Amino acid sequence: MQEAPEPDRPTDAGPLDRGFQRLRALPPGPERDTLRDETICTWLPMAHRIATRFRNRGEAMDDLRQVAAMGLVKAVDRYDPERGKAFETYAVPTVTGELKRHFRDHTWDVHVPRRVQDLRNRVRVARRELAQSSGAGAPTCADIASATGLAEEDVLLGLEALESYSALSLDAEPAGVDGGSPLADRLGSCDGALDVAIDREAVKPGLRGLPERERTILYLRYFQDMTQVRIAEQLGISQMHVSRLLSQSCERVRDGVLQEDGVLQEVA
Repeated sequence: MQEAPEPDRPTDAGPLDRGFQRLRALPPGPERDTLRDETICTWLPMAHRIATRFRNRGEAMDDLRQVAAMGLVKAVDRYDPERGKAFETYAVPTVTGELKRHFRDHTWDVHVPRRVQDLRNRVRVARRELAQSSGAGAPTCADIASATGLAEEDVLLGLEALESYSALSLDAEPAGVDGGSPLADRLGSCDGALDVAIDREAVKPGLRGLPERERTILYLRYFQDMTQVRIAEQLGISQMHVSRLLSQSCERVRDGVLQEDGVLQEVA
């Protein structure tokens, strides 16, 4: 009695299926490499058709076809005809997945974690579908959360990621304004004077706590730019004494600032 064929397995394998069976049976060598290359070339138009589904997303068509070809190579190398599924059934999701990974890993101007990218995709699809079905404009965060089953915090994270896919050029002009200054000219920069102001305010309590003579020495040295020798002559003390008082005063003020900073950090 003849056994029934296994489910999903063709009873009469076509030339392409027999080609894969032969490819798997051949040992490594020139003959196998030639058959592998021929098989890839045979299925390359299919990979290119899949690549066209991802056009108009900011990537050159040649790059997308190259990524799709890489996915096809992986499919050819991994496909096992003995499992009974047609090669196309296996290759299409493999090539599509390779293209999606390319967009996920290489086309973001601002790198975000994979989880956030997934949130972005879910939020983007839900927002589009809700806008089309309701016709009432952009859906709210609560609407998207209800449609996707996500927490509102995750929806907000996905909405922020929507703005992270592409970055604005520093040479870009303001939207809707002709002849406006580029973004680079409108961005702020670090002002070193702010650090000086902060340091000045931080040392004031320590300076007030110094004896009058030490405050005078600091003033003459750092604000009047007098040498230690001239300060010593003006105060009637030795230059070594001036040097010692300067070091002690600066160290005392510095310790006071650091101690105050440590107290503030503990409170915070």
